[in-house]
Amino acid sequence: MNKPIVYTLRTCPACIRLKEDWVSQGREFEERQVDDNQAWLDQALSYGNTVPIVIYEDGRVEIGYANMISCYIA
Repeated sequence: MNKPIVYTLRTCPACIRLKEDWVSQGREFEERQVDDNQAWLDQALSYGNTVPIVIYEDGRVEIGYANMISCYIA
């Protein structure tokens, strides 16, 4: 994995904020919108039931962003 993977929902405010912040900071990431792909949804659910979920290159998992309310996917 070369960059973090971020599982998101299109309408999730915390996901939108994370993406906006990271883009403005020039951080690269791979976005996987779980509302577009059942396989990505299944992968995200193996980590938790709310998005955003960030999987870092070292395997560390972070759920949520900036103390915002996350969106349930299950």
